[in-house]
Amino acid sequence: MTDTSKIREHMEVVGADGVHVGTVDKVDSQRIKLTKADSGEGAHKGHHHYIPLSLIAEVDGKKVWLSANSDVAVTFEEEKSDRV
Repeated sequence: MTDTSKIREHMEVVGADGVHVGTVDKVDSQRIKLTKADSGEGAHKGHHHYIPLSLIAEVDGKKVWLSANSDVAVTFEEEKSDRV
């Protein structure tokens, strides 16, 4: 299992294919909360997205690498509206 304590704010999250998935806002329980800047377009705008820690393959000095390609990883994202 990967040492998730190495995950830091503003690290880039990339898929196994090297494609940008998002930027770490913080680790929230068993998932990574991505910044709103990587929140998507349209109906996804203004939502925080989350990636399960179970998808992490490796954490190096600057990036969080996922075990899934970026196009697959985004299908695992959970979102939460910050609007009341």
